[in-house]
Amino acid sequence: MTVAGVTTALLASTLLGAGSAVITADPAAAAGDELTSSAVTVKNRDYALSRDDAPFPDLEVSVSQTKDLVSQGIRVSWKNGMQSERPSSTVGGTNFLQIAQCWGEDADHPGHPDRRTCVYGGTLGQGSYRDGTTDAAAVAEEDRGYTHFSESFFSPTYTGIPFVAANSAGEADDTKAPADRVLNNLTTNAAGDIVQKTGDAYVDLNTNQFFTAYTTNEIKWAGTGADGTGSVPFEVQTTTQSTALGCGTPVEQPDGAVTGRSCWLVIIPRGQGDSGSAEINRSGLWWDAWEHHLAVKLDFKPVGVRCEIGEAERQLAGSELISEAMGSWQPELCKGENGSPFVLSDGREADALVKAAGTAPSPLAFTSRPLDMDRIGGTVDPLAYAPVALSGIAISFSIDRQPHPQNASAEEKARAGLPMTQLKLTPRLVAKLLTASYVDALPDGADKSHIGYESFENPGKNPRTIVQDKEFQAINDPEWSKQIMVGASVADALAPSGRSDLAVRLWEYVLSDSQARAWLNGEPDENGMVVNPRYSTNAEINPGGVALALPADGFPKADPIEKPDETESNPSNGTGPINLVTWRPFTRSFADSAYRVLRGDGLVLGEWDRNARPPKFLTQPRQLFGSQKVIGVTTAPAAELYQTATAALLNPAGEYVLPTRESIAAAAAAMTPNAQQAKVLEYSFSGGAAKAAPSAYPLTMPVYAALNPRQTDVEERAAYADLIRYAVEDGQVPGTDVGQLPPGYAPLPAAWVTQALVAAAAIEVGSLPTAPAGASTSAAGGSSSGSLGGVTTPSGSGVPTQGSGASTPMTEPVVTGEAAGELAGALTPADPAGGMLSAAVPIGIALGLAAALAVPVMSRLRRRA
Repeated sequence: MTVAGVTTALLASTLLGAGSAVITADPAAAAGDELTSSAVTVKNRDYALSRDDAPFPDLEVSVSQTKDLVSQGIRVSWKNGMQSERPSSTVGGTNFLQIAQCWGEDADHPGHPDRRTCVYGGTLGQGSYRDGTTDAAAVAEEDRGYTHFSESFFSPTYTGIPFVAANSAGEADDTKAPADRVLNNLTTNAAGDIVQKTGDAYVDLNTNQFFTAYTTNEIKWAGTGADGTGSVPFEVQTTTQSTALGCGTPVEQPDGAVTGRSCWLVIIPRGQGDSGSAEINRSGLWWDAWEHHLAVKLDFKPVGVRCEIGEAERQLAGSELISEAMGSWQPELCKGENGSPFVLSDGREADALVKAAGTAPSPLAFTSRPLDMDRIGGTVDPLAYAPVALSGIAISFSIDRQPHPQNASAEEKARAGLPMTQLKLTPRLVAKLLTASYVDALPDGADKSHIGYESFENPGKNPRTIVQDKEFQAINDPEWSKQIMVGASVADALAPSGRSDLAVRLWEYVLSDSQARAWLNGEPDENGMVVNPRYSTNAEINPGGVALALPADGFPKADPIEKPDETESNPSNGTGPINLVTWRPFTRSFADSAYRVLRGDGLVLGEWDRNARPPKFLTQPRQLFGSQKVIGVTTAPAAELYQTATAALLNPAGEYVLPTRESIAAAAAAMTPNAQQAKVLEYSFSGGAAKAAPSAYPLTMPVYAALNPRQTDVEERAAYADLIRYAVEDGQVPGTDVGQLPPGYAPLPAAWVTQALVAAAAIEVGSLPTAPAGASTSAAGGSSSGSLGGVTTPSGSGVPTQGSGASTPMTEPVVTGEAAGELAGALTPADPAGGMLSAAVPIGIALGLAAALAVPVMSRLRRRA
């Protein structure tokens, strides 16, 4: 599947040509079985408390997943709405939906959420506050208990719906008591501020200790197209991200089972005016809007690893690409004779392999590449390689329409604020996003002449962002050329710090294309755009005098550009210095990139706060739906988890392909053995198999568990062997339940399962397998047998297995199509000592990470950095 919470088909929801209505995806039709098994559709006429006078009487809302939830994204889609207009500074918009998460049920209306328990109001926008002044005659009977009626001209009638937190001390079972107590003590002063009757302390019902503009997950405006449909991803928060919601808090049932605390998803239709107002400028929690709400119950997995306290932890290290699968498998891995809680340390796979190659006990390594023999000074690879997962890298995006005021048609302007759902990228476009070569990728106020930019009047030939790039416009929907999105968050891609196989693979994809290699070498593209010379692979062009070594195992901030410190030269208006990393910080992980895309958080540098001590730059709040513009490098499972749209990438066969279960499996069928280690497969961009596979996703990667079977800890080896067996058998059943294979992965081919079971047995008995005469040594060959210490073990018999669950390998994909032209060429020189990377602003890494907001903890599997 695509990535993390939305199926690729859903993520790519079809966009018609210019002048046509936007078609939004129906999650029930687009998502895979593992999502739609808990999909729910709710209708206004069946659910709303007041139905006939609703803004959209025939509204139907579908939610892609309502069970087995964790900290993730879900897709909310609808039909039978009305075309929306975007909000302004004085009006919340027209004909739109508001979406929020709530934790409590309304005792007066069973089957409906209690509006006081909803995270709502943190965006501080018109039509989305919890409170406000109104006319006494417009107050609904149900709001009177939350209203202070006017006593004079200077004290207008005020209504406010307080937030009641799930973790309010002593009030968890009586949600009405705290609300009533708070409301009875509120009034307004002569200035119109909300104050306590017993004092003069200002009370703000929208800004509180539970959620802010930086942490709220509410959607204050979700727009509908001309065809009456719409679709947005929604961030689901567990108690880890919001203790005030408490969703997923473990609850022990009478039978001893542990479940997660349920919550609610609420959808509030907003029409063209509020009671007592001709416009939408009042709270959606007030009864005249709230009575039309739709809602569905959300069931969560219990937060925390469900293993017995005191069990010995087993260490895992390496590829982040396995983390979502391990998070699902972990509770099941605690069971059985060798059950253990596993702790995954995401990190450089090459380092994990070196440790795993020794005979001293080490973490089980997860990798997509074989051991570098030069690092151990040997000639024989001592590792047993067990393929355990099949997934890939993805480019996520969330970009909402911002039509050009003159060039866009009336129909295109009517779609303002709605999301773009299709995006294609070539290797050269990926290179442009990774090299700070667009104008807006460099700090404002810095000297950008090295990429041709002199001034606004003389901008040079490098576009401001990818949206203005003519190469990008030529291969994408014509509507992209009518957009005017600018800013740093669409001028490059969010990417993590650190080193990884994933980074190497993305750079290898870039280098597989002759046009991308030529561009990195200094040759302008057809429109005159040049690479930022600090990223050039041509030493004669690179100002450092050294070529940037590619493929790299990270995403270097290679340009030492800096906007100078102006606090002394211009104390009134000057700001502090800005380098490339403070301007465009790293994310904390590949998964964090997808999370930022879901939230519309481009990690954009905020205003300079000269009143702070010491003065500092602030971080901008996340971009809200209707104005989002973020691109990020992530993984397919993380993009699925967080329901982000993904780019279709050009493959060696000349096709643009999305990361789906089928396209990932097709790439696996086209993989060939690595030149250094035949038991490790790779998708060769220059190989004939890849060129003949038009449906293959090019950034597909296998994940192998690797360990030296001669390590001395027998008990630990047995636990690792059981992990491998579970991963390739019961763990290959696609789904969202505990122990299943999450969206974003494709089930392993049968030959891979055979190789993994042979490797697991070898690790357990302490001897490397040796292939019998005539047998294939690679999974690509589909060998049905292997041997343990020279003893042949046919697939499916003689290999120790855990549990009774049967393996469910995917039917072997068939590669079809004609070969495309040559794409691959020689790689660039090795990274020299003291080269360009050492010159790149290292202090900015710490500053960039410090600026990042906290990423949600993946509670299903504990990690150590």
